[in-house]
Amino acid sequence: MKKSDREIMEIFESLDATECAHSAAQLAGVDPKTVRRYARMRDLGQPVGAPAKRPKLIDPFLPKIEEWVDRSQGKVRADKLHERLVLLGFTGDERTTRRAVAVARARWNAGHRRTYRPWVC
Repeated sequence: MKKSDREIMEIFESLDATECAHSAAQLAGVDPKTVRRYARMRDLGQPVGAPAKRPKLIDPFLPKIEEWVDRSQGKVRADKLHERLVLLGFTGDERTTRRAVAVARARWNAGHRRTYRPWVC
């Protein structure tokens, strides 16, 4: 369960005061592992309240997908890209490929929108 902002601040205050996770946990009323986890996140500069980003199976292949989408000017089909990715060693599902291609296409389209200029007489 996520701690409230107030509870997180209490954990940090008690940790800064005692400099010991076990003592800080007793002061804040939480487990020492919770204190260590929040302290590690703070030391690494990660947002304390944000969920952790988990690696996905398709992450190593994203640059190749974006290259293919760019080369085809956003016209490539996801099922054809999936066949190519399987040849490169991708073991994921075709649905995963479809999601990644949709994101890559949206990014490509965002950078290549048609500009409408007003007609001037």
